[in-house]
Formats: sequence, structure tokens, C-alpha cells
Amino acid sequence: MLENFEQTGQQALAELKDVSDADQLEAFRIKYLGRKGLVTGMLSQIGTLPKEQKREGGQLANKYKKQVTAAFEELKSSFVKKDIKVGPIEDVTLPGIEVCAGKSHIISQTISDILEVFGRMGFSIAYGPEVEDEWHNFIALNIPEEHPARDPIDNFYIDNSTLLRSQTSTIQIRVMETTKPPIRVVAPGRVYRPDTVDATHMFMFHQLEALVVDENVTMVDLKTSVDQFIHTFFGKDTQWRFRPSFFPFTEPSCEIDLLWVDKKGNEEWMEVGGCGMVDPNVFDAVGIDNEKYTGWAFGFGIERLAMRKYGISDIRLLFENDLRFLKQF
Repeated sequence: MLENFEQTGQQALAELKDVSDADQLEAFRIKYLGRKGLVTGMLSQIGTLPKEQKREGGQLANKYKKQVTAAFEELKSSFVKKDIKVGPIEDVTLPGIEVCAGKSHIISQTISDILEVFGRMGFSIAYGPEVEDEWHNFIALNIPEEHPARDPIDNFYIDNSTLLRSQTSTIQIRVMETTKPPIRVVAPGRVYRPDTVDATHMFMFHQLEALVVDENVTMVDLKTSVDQFIHTFFGKDTQWRFRPSFFPFTEPSCEIDLLWVDKKGNEEWMEVGGCGMVDPNVFDAVGIDNEKYTGWAFGFGIERLAMRKYGISDIRLLFENDLRFLKQF
């Protein structure tokens, strides 16, 4: 065994002389000085030696461990010194190079700001899948089979019963299926509709859904919540209005319009979303007692909110990744 120690130590020192690059040095380290290396292993073998050889074996193993380690570190240092590149001296008095740091996209900023407002109002946040089934996207929302909103021309169907969700109202259904009232939740996400692209329409955009379900919830609660959000997000002088409308999943229903003033001072009402009291049929679909509970819901187009807040006249600017535009935010 002692002869093996002597042979291993001498072999290691000899092989180290032939190492000429960092890769070979690392391979040598693993072979001899690694956790299971040959030189390292000598120390663990001392206990197997006969009693009369243990002292001599320990001295021999430690001797070669120190010699090989020292030679290894010396060679390693020489490789490090060879890699040092000598260049011109830097003038530390020169101005530094400006760092161009990235930041959140304007849509991400808007979503974050909206969620912060509703978080202060006591709402929790929910998310749902972008690929949905007809139950969550239509049936549970009281949209009958013959309704034009279910036409394949107006949706991105994947197969006969699966599609890219056309509204974040699907998350409302998923929340009500798994959560007992009281419910107070907002749900942001992407939605998909094959709309003709123009200054105010895209085939993919973002919505923010809100849902409140509890006892004695009324239209007054809905209007108050919308009013608080709009005046917090846009400013207390922002003008907005309810406009009567129809949605299969709410009754009564309204459109929400914001007053748009362009750079020339022209005023125009911009639709930013729909709202209303949750239809009793929707409660029946998710197993909530519509005699005991009432609720309200709304859906805002996030791009429309960003356009109104930041004076953006064309929704396509939000998706073109033009740095000249994005750097303004």
C-alpha cells in the first residue's frame, strides 16, 4: 500500500509537468485532487493500513497531498498571469458611458397601475387560461348557440368546442365555480377577436374584468366603483358616462365612455368597456343562489385606457415596437 502511495504521488507530479492549458489542468485536478481523486483518496486509505504502517502511511499521503496541491496552485497562477491583457490606461476623469436600461412596456405599466388602484379598493387578482372551452366562453355566460357572438367568423376556434378566449369574462365563471360569495376580484389578460385592424381595433388586445358578488349589491355600487377607479386613474376632472346597452351576461347593461380630447382640442366620446348587473342565469350556471346574491361586473379594454391616459391616437402604435414611441413612456 505504501508503494502505491509513492507511485501515485510521483505519477501526479510527473503528469503535472506535461499540463499546458487550463482544460488539461482542470482534468488533472479532477483526477488527482478532486473529491474522488487519486491523491485525495490516499488519505481515506490510511485507516485500512496495518497498525504499524499507519503513521508512515499518513506522513506519506500528507506529503504528496501538499506537494501536488502546491505544484497545482503554482501552475494555475501562471496560467492566470498569462491571460492578463495589457491595454491602454483608462482616463477615469472622462464622462461615463450612459447605460440604456430597459423598462416595462406601456401596456404592462398600465396593467400594473390599474391593479394597484383596485388593490387599494380591496379587490384580489385572478387569472385564467387563454385557450377556453365553449362552456366558459359562451354557455355559462348566457350566450345561446344562435347568438352572433358565437359565429366562427367572429372567433378564433381551434376545434369545434375550443377557442382562444374572446373575453376575460371567462375568468369570472372560473372564479364563481370555485369560490363562494362574497367575491371581489379583478382579472387582467389577453383576448382574441378577428377584428379588422384600425386605429382603435386589434385582433389581440388586453381586457380587465371586475366582478363583485354579495348580498344587496346594486347598480349604485357598480357606478360608485367605476367612478372611483376612473377619477383615481385619470384624475378627478375626467368626464365619463354610462350609456344603456345590452350584454347576454348582465341585466341591466351599460357601455362606459370616456371623453376624448385630441391635440387639436376636438372632443369625442371613446368607449372603453361594458358593465352591468350579473344576469341570474349566469349565477344558475355556476351554482350561486340568485335569490340571495346579486352582483355586478365590468370589462375594460386596457389599450383604450392607455390611449386615453397618455394621449395615444392609434392602438397600432402599442404593438409595433417602435423605440421612438416606446421611449416616451
